[in-house]
Amino acid sequence: MNSTKKVAAIILVLLGIAMIYIGGFYAPKLMLPPIITGVGFFAIAAVFFNDK
Repeated sequence: MNSTKKVAAIILVLLGIAMIYIGGFYAPKLMLPPIITGVGFFAIAAVFFNDK
C-alpha cells in the first residue's frame, strides 16, 4: 500500500469516529444519517487498508 492510501485511510477513520460521535452522542437525539456515514467511512478505510 502506498503512503497516499494509508494517509487517506487514517483520515477516513478519524472522520468516521467524528461522524459517529456527532450522530450518536453530541446531538440531542440519535441521528442516523451521520452514524451511517461514519460506518461507510470505516468501510472505505478498510478497503484502503486491505489494498495490496
